[in-house]
Amino acid sequence: MKKTKMLKKNYEFKNVLTKGKYYSGDCIEAFIQTNKNKEINLLGIAIGVKIAKATKRNKIKRLIRENYKNCENYTKTGNNIVFLWKKKVDTNQATFENIKKDMNKIFKKAKLFVEEE
Repeated sequence: MKKTKMLKKNYEFKNVLTKGKYYSGDCIEAFIQTNKNKEINLLGIAIGVKIAKATKRNKIKRLIRENYKNCENYTKTGNNIVFLWKKKVDTNQATFENIKKDMNKIFKKAKLFVEEE
């Protein structure tokens, strides 16, 4: 069962960005905040308009979403997560492997991986 829903409203993004804890990777950065619903995660992806044109921004969003979907089963639930693309990083570095490496690094720092026995 899918245990993640998307953040859609502007106030939801603002709430996570102001009250969430900041974690950084090489290409992406994340704000993570615990939510009241312990069964699901809420995911948001934001990429600035000045970074690239629409097709490149959408490609980056798809790559982030796919990487999150791959590690969704190993993450703890009950969090709001917002991913941002760093402004100073070139969009040509938006590869599946780079984003996967960053996402694993961020989730390890935030202690969001479920401990396996």
